[in-house]
Amino acid sequence: MTVDELLALPKIDAHAHLLGGDARGTDMLRPLLERHALRWISICWYQSEESFLPTVELAARSHARDPAHVSWITTFSLAGFGSSGWLERALDSVRDGDARGAAGVKVWKNIGMELRDPDGAFVMIDDARFEPLFDEIRRRDLTLAAHIGEPLDCWLSPEQMAVEGDRQYFTSHPEYYGLAHPEIPGHAEQVAARDRMLARHPGLRVVGCHLGSVEYDIAEMARRLDRFPLLAFDMAARISHLQCQDSDAVRSFILRYQDRLLYGTDGDWNVDNADFARQRGTLDAMYHADYRYFALDEVVDAPAVGPGRQCRGLGLPGNVLEKLFSGNALRWYPRMEA
Repeated sequence: MTVDELLALPKIDAHAHLLGGDARGTDMLRPLLERHALRWISICWYQSEESFLPTVELAARSHARDPAHVSWITTFSLAGFGSSGWLERALDSVRDGDARGAAGVKVWKNIGMELRDPDGAFVMIDDARFEPLFDEIRRRDLTLAAHIGEPLDCWLSPEQMAVEGDRQYFTSHPEYYGLAHPEIPGHAEQVAARDRMLARHPGLRVVGCHLGSVEYDIAEMARRLDRFPLLAFDMAARISHLQCQDSDAVRSFILRYQDRLLYGTDGDWNVDNADFARQRGTLDAMYHADYRYFALDEVVDAPAVGPGRQCRGLGLPGNVLEKLFSGNALRWYPRMEA
């Protein structure tokens, strides 16, 4: 498949974010989505009580306004976690999202990295207090989108990090830089807690965001996919980590698990930002770079790995590209409106 053919193929960015403003702002995003034959899954996450409801409302209203281009994933508040009434409020958020057409429910890295009990202990994703929520998500045939932990780079020095994107991110977001905060449970603890949660809920369909935070090694990804049949991974903001690994091995991994991997970017669109041309240009360049990497069997640029870096493109077959860029999102988020 050529890059132009992939550009024309109906596609789903399974991990994107609408930020700020109101649903009319997506009208300014639509030309880019139409040019790339794209639908976005706008994923909501809980960062603060102030941003929680506006983010959910924007995604839900954008979906209602333009379901052909915007699907969405809801979340729930962590305010008052464990206190009387918290669980029912969280369950109400799941029910409301379901009623408004959400395809799933998101849990974010603040579980395991920020949220604490009154005694100061970090709350991990396998905490029993989350289990009624996971049971409700499964009962409603929704998908859990789980961003738990961070890339291994989060706990390494800048010189040891695999990709430039991580160096930039943890410089800009030092509050999430595990190496600078030894009190935060480490990478292995985050992944182990997630794996325990998966083992306790074998009937729960889960998409592990960002290659499930085991982006550094395709063997580690394969081990989880083999162990948990209802687990898939999205590639959002971690394609550069695939580009760091042996291209033949990565290609073989994708061919083997071609039904378990979802294309996504972690791209965002802030409708309160008036510089729409710059936003669209950034997204357009990112999509074209990804098309080249997945479709072409030749040396391609890998700017997210580092300045001037290149890697071998994967040259994937057309039927596999269709799964990665569209079919798998519909399969793993079946509550999406087709």
